[in-house]
Amino acid sequence: LSQNASAERARNILAVETSPTDLVGEQAASQPAPVQASAINFSLKQWSTEIKNSMSSLRKGNNENRKSIFYTTEEWELLDPTPKDLEDSMALEEKRKHLAEGNKGRRLTSSAFPFDFGRIPHKARRPLKDMIGSSKNRNSSDSSPTEWCSGNGNRLVSELQLKYQSQQEELEKLKKDLLSQKELVRLLQQTVRSSQYDKYFASRLCEGVPKDTLELLHQKDDQILGLNNQLEKLNLEKDSLQQEVKNLKCKVGELNERLGMLMETIQAKDEVIMKLSRQLSECEDSTSSQSGAINSPTATCANKELQELDRLKDNLQGYKTQNKFLNKEILELSALRRNAEAREREWQAKYTSLEAKLCQIESKYLILLQEMKTPVCSEDQSPAREVITQLLEDALKVEPSEQPEQAFFKPHLVSEYDIYGFQTVPEDDDEEKLVAKSRALDLRSLSLSENREISTGVKWENYLASTMNREMMRCVELKNLIRSGIPHEHRSRMWKWCVNLHVKKFKDSAVPGYFQTLLQKALEKPNPASKQIELDLLRTLPNNKHYSSPTSEGIQKLRNVLLAFSWRNPDIGYCQGLNRLVAIALLYLEQEDAFWCLVTIVEVFMPRDYYTKTLLGSQVDQRVFKDLMSEKLPRLHAHFEQYKVDYTLITFNWFLVVFVDSVVSDILFKIWDSFLYEGPKVIFRFALALFKYKEEEILKLQDSMSIFKYLRYFTRTVLDARKLTAIAFGDLNPFPLRQIRNRRTYHLEKVRLELTELEAIREDFLRERETCVEKRDLISDDEEDS
Repeated sequence: LSQNASAERARNILAVETSPTDLVGEQAASQPAPVQASAINFSLKQWSTEIKNSMSSLRKGNNENRKSIFYTTEEWELLDPTPKDLEDSMALEEKRKHLAEGNKGRRLTSSAFPFDFGRIPHKARRPLKDMIGSSKNRNSSDSSPTEWCSGNGNRLVSELQLKYQSQQEELEKLKKDLLSQKELVRLLQQTVRSSQYDKYFASRLCEGVPKDTLELLHQKDDQILGLNNQLEKLNLEKDSLQQEVKNLKCKVGELNERLGMLMETIQAKDEVIMKLSRQLSECEDSTSSQSGAINSPTATCANKELQELDRLKDNLQGYKTQNKFLNKEILELSALRRNAEAREREWQAKYTSLEAKLCQIESKYLILLQEMKTPVCSEDQSPAREVITQLLEDALKVEPSEQPEQAFFKPHLVSEYDIYGFQTVPEDDDEEKLVAKSRALDLRSLSLSENREISTGVKWENYLASTMNREMMRCVELKNLIRSGIPHEHRSRMWKWCVNLHVKKFKDSAVPGYFQTLLQKALEKPNPASKQIELDLLRTLPNNKHYSSPTSEGIQKLRNVLLAFSWRNPDIGYCQGLNRLVAIALLYLEQEDAFWCLVTIVEVFMPRDYYTKTLLGSQVDQRVFKDLMSEKLPRLHAHFEQYKVDYTLITFNWFLVVFVDSVVSDILFKIWDSFLYEGPKVIFRFALALFKYKEEEILKLQDSMSIFKYLRYFTRTVLDARKLTAIAFGDLNPFPLRQIRNRRTYHLEKVRLELTELEAIREDFLRERETCVEKRDLISDDEEDS
């Protein structure tokens, strides 16, 4: 009722209106509040334009000939004036007569009697109040000029301004009412949708599912709906803040334009002042040169010039004061803009936090659905199973591309490939696909949570900026930065610097074009390792798009680097595992740099026989790792010994390929960052940290089969890189490299002794086979392979 009453008052006050959405009569009254408000807003804008025309017309010309003419294309009707209007018109008539006598016959072209006009659209009459004019040229229906008396112009303008302000207030009230109604409708729609969903969900899951599970599902759904509502509200508030910032910027631009105009005016005034000053000085010089007294006309002219000079000085002072005031306003607007930007950053941080929580909840929701799903072999086709199966299909469905405004409210959280090219969700097994998507959501949540804090990217930018004019060198600050992880955009540069740091002596002794020479030799001459290299190319990283097919861009680069290395180091040639090391290096380095990266790992970091046929160095490192496990994690080591679990069968591949295909990609590249800078000690640190990360979960397992099964995949469930790094470089200290070297030397002698004994046993077996007829058909494993 209040909206209809406000709209009715607005219709009664409006005088001139050319909007196509007319608010007169029963049709306007029956329209809803949003249509009325928009029509009133349009009419007020046109009415304000008419008022500006009238004010600009009143300011021009002399006071006696000042007129204002209003044109309209509507049809008007002359209505009878009220008694009060007649009295006012009589008083104005008396004043007009006195003015006519004083002006000696000067005639005014406007009538002093006010008339009320009413427009007749759709057979409805409405008065045009407080408009004064004559009815000349009434024959023209397209344009009707109305001339105003200059004596009543000021009073009419003030009244129109008051009415315009009242109409603006009414319009603001209507806008506020409209927004409140929209918000109420939105809340009611959300309530209806939630009620319908609860009714459907309760009807489909009422049979065959425990009550506590239903309550848990209801709680999760309510949390998801609540977070989506909060996210939508925050986005709306962000849009409003952005609009406010745009308005403030527009105001600042207008003030800058006004300031520029004022500066130009001041400059023009200064030029006039200088010109007058020169004229004044010339007049004074001419006056002093004359012997006689200055005549009266010259003195009068000088006095006028002095008065004009004083007036210009006063204007200049006024402009300076106005300039100071404008500068103060600009400073205030700048402060407001900074506050708005700060609030926008706060809302952005809250938005990111809510998005991270949403990822966590969705991940738990997927796990819950997986647990609720009955086994495939079950014949029970309950409604609960059908609903959960449908929810699983919806969760694993690939989302289509969305419009930008839709993507803003519902961001695409999990993409098909990560930034390194690894596939996030496999395509084969549905169960594995669900677990992989849940893991990807957890990773996304962790990355969003880390971005809310002070990013290491800022520290890296500051450090790299400080080394622009000097050579980068080893230091504690750089080591701490690398341990926290190299940003994706700087990793290529830093890996290349680390590799050059370790192989500088090799590169200095090599001839120019050394890599190209090796590559050309490998392509021209056959190599015993070429066949095995070709077999392993497509098996290197099949889950990475850069190496997934024979036509992928990384396959040829991988082939070139491995062939060139096989010619550089013929004692090793090629060993399975080198292909994965090169594949990871090629994701950030060029072919030649990846070649030297492989040289760094094989010839600088690792012991001599690490990648030979016997894998002697790899076996030694596994024994060193056992010693460190008993020292750093005694409970876990005793648990493995109790159930006779040989965990080196799992860790052997960690050391051989530096965790490739063992941990998630984000953690893998952070391990490689520290590995390329500090060396092989990092492998021992992170191997121990992985076991310590999941120590409590492993201790809960009470049989060897479950322990070994858990060890095969548990590294893929470690997602928090920051926590893992803190364990590796904090909880496991002290960790001296000298201790690892001494243990390697000790175990190397023992392994060589064991290999010598095995070789002696082998020779005895061969001699016995030659002498004994019954054993001649027996062959060894090596002979069978050959």
